[in-house]
Amino acid sequence: MDLNLRDRRVIVTAGAGGIGLEIARAFVEEGARVWVCDADDRALAALGTSDPAIRSAPCDVADRAAVAAFFETATADLGGLDIMVNNAGIAGPTAKVDDLPPEEWDRCLEVCLTGQFNFARLAAPLLRQSDNASLINLSSLAGRCGFALRSPYAAAKWGVIGFTKSLSIELGPDGVRVNAILPGLVAGDRQRRVLEAKAQRLGRSFAEIEAAAFSYTSIREYVTPRQIADQILFLCSERGRTISGQAISICGDTQMLA
Repeated sequence: MDLNLRDRRVIVTAGAGGIGLEIARAFVEEGARVWVCDADDRALAALGTSDPAIRSAPCDVADRAAVAAFFETATADLGGLDIMVNNAGIAGPTAKVDDLPPEEWDRCLEVCLTGQFNFARLAAPLLRQSDNASLINLSSLAGRCGFALRSPYAAAKWGVIGFTKSLSIELGPDGVRVNAILPGLVAGDRQRRVLEAKAQRLGRSFAEIEAAAFSYTSIREYVTPRQIADQILFLCSERGRTISGQAISICGDTQMLA
């Protein structure tokens, strides 16, 4: 299926690895021009060898000055912007609320929520100039369900949905559609580390925690990063031109997080 994304100008945050890299690669396969940022210098170095078509630069999305510098460089090279994918996020701490170090709460919200604001505020003027503009914010199933021991992450991801819905109303009259993606249990090292941290915190085995995580899921298998990328491609194509303000779950019908 040709999604007519050739030469579309795309920025993906945290795009040097994991879900972000899969999203960036999927856009490149469709002929789009892609810039990514990432805070992982080693991943960026590897990206230069593995994916030379993807332009990249270091950036911490919570650092507003660094975001401005990256954004100026990327959009000058792209000559504008059609698609902004706010993918950057961190897992945050695993702890009871009364055991949470306040600085870890702050850092989780700064990256997972404020980082999206830092990019959206710069992207909006350029997206208004596009004839097929999309802003995609990565939330999480934790943005629809409560998540014990992961309150900073859940709070940030609920905030992403509110941010998304508000921007869809605000930017819709300008022809910019805004949607949130809510992945469930995603295959990869990051998900494994989250489950391992919870197992350690509760004194249980990884297998027990993994089984509990899937116990409320109808399709009991991990979501792949490519499934997330495919959904984003559709939303950003002209075929998705009337889809906006949505919080779209890709989670195998997970009813709650355990």
